[in-house]
Amino acid sequence: MGKEKLSQALDNVLANGEKIFVPYIMAGDGGLDILNERIQFFEDAGATALELGIPFSDPVADGPTIQEAGIRSLRAGTTLKGVLDELKKNKNGRKIPIVLMTYMNPIFVYGTKEFAEDCEQAGVDGIIIPDLPIEEEELVTGELSSHHIALIRLAALTSSKERIREIAKRTEGFLYAVTVTGITGARNSYREGIGTYLQEIKSISVAPVLAGFGVSTPEQVSELSQYCDGVVVGSKIIELLQNNEYEAIRKLIDAAKRYEKATL
Repeated sequence: MGKEKLSQALDNVLANGEKIFVPYIMAGDGGLDILNERIQFFEDAGATALELGIPFSDPVADGPTIQEAGIRSLRAGTTLKGVLDELKKNKNGRKIPIVLMTYMNPIFVYGTKEFAEDCEQAGVDGIIIPDLPIEEEELVTGELSSHHIALIRLAALTSSKERIREIAKRTEGFLYAVTVTGITGARNSYREGIGTYLQEIKSISVAPVLAGFGVSTPEQVSELSQYCDGVVVGSKIIELLQNNEYEAIRKLIDAAKRYEKATL
């Protein structure tokens, strides 16, 4: 379980000659009572893992679509403990790895030790904390490690090669390569040289490299997957869920399995 389960799932996809696809959804958007049902949908649709956002009042990395989903979730009464309790109910019934995306403040309020313990009990396999720099990550690394939970690091377009090298050395599960300068949200295009940026990170990182932020079409999934090991898709997934466009979600996931060579 934990980081081993996540790493095995990623490795299995790559060993099959496919690319990794990790959708992002906001926990509690639409109610916590449908959370496990949605997780099962993504497992059945062939997602490699699922990134599960925890609603927060000051989500500095999130664009409008995810912010709005977080507001809906908070208004529905969603809490971090409530999410973990819901995940625990179906811990033994799901195969897909679960990665939580949260900020440091909710973890501090929860208590780092209690948070790590409850994550393990709920079957959480990895954590992404976008506002935690590597210089401060000792605040959580000990507890997460003792409970076998991967701490997934992020690399930014503005990061130096030296810093990316350090991030790549430390990351667990996968390395999250942010493909835009700014917040999350669907984009029509990427900056010139994005392929080179992803290839450079991949040449440094032992862990799989996933591109995220702004990925919204099957074509973008296919294009970006040429230069790394797969993608994370968030805002577009939330939009499609809102409109009950499940077939469009399946097409995004399938694009990672049938990626074709492209040039950015």
